[in-house]
Amino acid sequence: MLTHAQIDALLQKVTEQIDLLAFDPNDHQLLKHMVEGFADSRGMVRLTLAETLGEIGEPATPFLVESLANHPNPVVRRTCAKTLALIGDSSAIPALIHALLNDEDTVVKGSSVGALARMGEAAVPALLEILASPEHPESAKGHVAWALAFIGAEAAEHLYRAIASDSAEVRCASVGAIASLVQERGDKQGFNLLISSLTDTAPAVRIEAAAALSKLEQLSAVPELILCLRDTDSEVRKTAAIALMKLGDSTALEHLQAALDKETEAAVGQVIKLAISQLEKKLEEDDWES
Repeated sequence: MLTHAQIDALLQKVTEQIDLLAFDPNDHQLLKHMVEGFADSRGMVRLTLAETLGEIGEPATPFLVESLANHPNPVVRRTCAKTLALIGDSSAIPALIHALLNDEDTVVKGSSVGALARMGEAAVPALLEILASPEHPESAKGHVAWALAFIGAEAAEHLYRAIASDSAEVRCASVGAIASLVQERGDKQGFNLLISSLTDTAPAVRIEAAAALSKLEQLSAVPELILCLRDTDSEVRKTAAIALMKLGDSTALEHLQAALDKETEAAVGQVIKLAISQLEKKLEEDDWES
């Protein structure tokens, strides 16, 4: 480890070289020492090192990638990921994906997905691969959905194509990511795709779409969710009832009651009863306020 004094001297030297346009990007030993300086206990020093490496740019990428993958100190790995976000070099995407999926430190994972989000459209194909794979945990897919929403319009077209995939798993994962996009940016096309996913051939996709719509607070989804109360899959019917309850539109009451009268599965009936109860309670409260 470098001492505080050594790191301070290193920073001063590099800053002077940059100011004088004399910095040598091929000085690999110097770049390695700067990355090693991320082990410094002083947060502001780590920030200054990161910003300086961000200014140096792509010549620093290989050293940041190496330490992100292999350095034993999680603080160093975290700062490497954050610095790669500043540089925006797309060649770091595979290393950031590996850290997101495999690093044992949750902050490293979060910093890596933040860097991937900053990469923009270049990172989208790799992020979609995570969504499509059954091998990856839901926590990673949640990070990915956030990153795709952050990327925004550049990611949208990829997601719109993915929602038409032959794979139900890909469609299901895409629904969740599109929902994040709609929630973050009010994407109208994305909302319409969520509505159309309520009639997907795979129950898992219909369930995901109904659950997503329940979080968006858009009452225009109510008529389509009412139709889902007649779905052949019991989990879809339950999710639709919960979604209608969360959206809080009292016009769904009579449809929920009709669905309850026809429901043959006790577990679904209990959920519909709960939805009816909550909507009736809301209706009473609205009456008192009017």
